[in-house]
Amino acid sequence: MAEVSTKPYFIRAIYEWCSDCGFTPYLSVKVDDRTRVPAEYVKNGEIVLNVSLNATRNLTINNELVQFSARFNGVSREVTIPVDRVQGIFARENGQGAFFTVEPPAATAAPEGVAPATGTDSEPPRPPAAGKGRLKLVK
Repeated sequence: MAEVSTKPYFIRAIYEWCSDCGFTPYLSVKVDDRTRVPAEYVKNGEIVLNVSLNATRNLTINNELVQFSARFNGVSREVTIPVDRVQGIFARENGQGAFFTVEPPAATAAPEGVAPATGTDSEPPRPPAAGKGRLKLVK
C-alpha cells in the first residue's frame, strides 16, 4: 500500500489554527507547470497567497490539491495548487506555521534519457550560515 503524505493534514490543521485564532493564513507555493496561479504575481518561481475565508471562495484542501477562486486586481481567477508544491502555510500576523521541503519534479517528468538537474533554482533557498548578517542597502 502506498504511503499517504502527512503534508495535506498539516496544511489543513494550520489553516484551522489560523482561522480559530483570528489570523490570516498565507500559502507559500513553488510554481511549476502543474500549478495554476496568476503568472503576473509569480516572483522567482514562487507565489504567496492569502487563503483566508474572506480572500477566497470555495476553498478546498484535499490530499492532492488546494483549489479556490480569488480576485486578483478585481478579476476573479481559479487557482489550483498541487499539495506537493506547497512550501508552507503560516499566519501573516506572526509568521508561525508549517514549512515543507518541496522536491524537484519527479524523474518521470523529465524527458527520456535526461536526468533531472540537481542544484537548480527548483530547490528552496537555504538559510544563510550563522554569523555576520547579509543585509544590503538598496536605494
